[in-house]
Amino acid sequence: MTVIQPAASHFINGAYVEDTRGTPMPVLYPATGETIATLHAATPQLIEKAIESAKAAQPAWAALSGTERGRILRRAADIFRARNHELSVLETYDTGKPLQETLVADATSGADALEYFGSLSSSLTGEYIPLGGDWVYTIREALGLCVGIGAWNYPTQIACWKAAPALACGNAMIFKPSEVTPLCALKVAEILSEAGLPDGIFQVLQGAGEVGAPLVTDPRVDKVSLTGSVPTGKKVYAAAAAQMKHVTMELGGKSPMVVFEDANIDDAVGGAILGNFYSTGQVCSNGTRVYVHASIRDVFLKRLKERLGAVVMGDPQDEAVNFGPMVSAAQRDITLSYIAKGQAEGATLFHGGKAVDGKGFFIEPTVFTDVTDEMTIAREEIFGPVMCVLTFEEEAEVIARANASDYGLAAGVFTADLTRAHRVVGALEAGTCFINTYNLAPVEVPFGGVKSSGVGRENSKAAIEHYSQLKSVYVAMGPVDAPF
Repeated sequence: MTVIQPAASHFINGAYVEDTRGTPMPVLYPATGETIATLHAATPQLIEKAIESAKAAQPAWAALSGTERGRILRRAADIFRARNHELSVLETYDTGKPLQETLVADATSGADALEYFGSLSSSLTGEYIPLGGDWVYTIREALGLCVGIGAWNYPTQIACWKAAPALACGNAMIFKPSEVTPLCALKVAEILSEAGLPDGIFQVLQGAGEVGAPLVTDPRVDKVSLTGSVPTGKKVYAAAAAQMKHVTMELGGKSPMVVFEDANIDDAVGGAILGNFYSTGQVCSNGTRVYVHASIRDVFLKRLKERLGAVVMGDPQDEAVNFGPMVSAAQRDITLSYIAKGQAEGATLFHGGKAVDGKGFFIEPTVFTDVTDEMTIAREEIFGPVMCVLTFEEEAEVIARANASDYGLAAGVFTADLTRAHRVVGALEAGTCFINTYNLAPVEVPFGGVKSSGVGRENSKAAIEHYSQLKSVYVAMGPVDAPF
């Protein structure tokens, strides 16, 4: 059995820290179900130490020039790229995602975020506003102490997507990874420290709600950024709002993908595969409601069936494997329960639908046809490899059906008619849209949702607005005119 035991459970004030009085947290390798590490949740004493360290270190970090802060972030990005293979192997052990995938989608994405915001930090200036004789200038200031709460599907990427803009703006951050995938964030902290980040500026605390709740509600915390489910997001948002904290909520989705009759079939099928089966379906922006024009339904399904024949399951550390296990037995069982609901409510099981015998949390890529909008599998986020294929006839009809959801994270359109493509995405209620592709998330582009799918945006220049605040300074050049 492989053991991936980190030096300690937490990274506080520039060093690994352990306290075995915390609740034990076994880490399972999803491909085998074996325990590969045991960590401990942060005790109240460690939470206090992390907060105190952050508050003590943050003012000096904010006082540095943006160029100085950016230099450290860019140095960290270089280290990430130099160690991409070992970081990808760790990501695969942490999540079960195939190494074929993690080599190109995880540590590399984290490096991109560190490089992008490291380069942007020197440009974070205010503006001069002339008012006749008087004038105003603005100053972009850090918020202070930010708390990041991560999900288990992209532990390295999410840590960097939150840390990079927060640190570029001069904040400190305490990051709590998911208790299911706690290993990768420690490496992020370690590399940032190696790159020259001052102690206390990026720290990692492990644990579940017993650690997240005191961080979110501590009055010394100025900002909370969460990636997670809608129910968790609502609780965290409410707790943060009670103290008027800044928030970013990147939550779930049940995103529509619309395939018109003139679409390139191979591209549309490829988009549906990326939007349903990449990371074994465990992606918040997945396009799990695939609306296919009735006239091409059969040819779409025929090509989809052919390409699903190329699925290779097995040890995710083998680069030939392109479909890994689910992250946990619990998540696999949730997915299986939705598959059972789909069958019970009358959908046709077109492909897959079963757990795979043997070790690990494997489940077949699953496709349902004859799905209607009212079915549970078409309304609720499954977060597993389950695609729902629905049909439509008219553009206005499919737009209305696509928007009939509490979610609004992503949406995709496949068509050769770009005028129609722009018209349709303009009408879709989603924060992130794709035309003739799906699920690409470069750091230069804002990412986030509308409705129940979240508040705020991650990545791009838009993220700066969520990790900084403006101070306006009015400068009078003449005498004060008062009524008495």
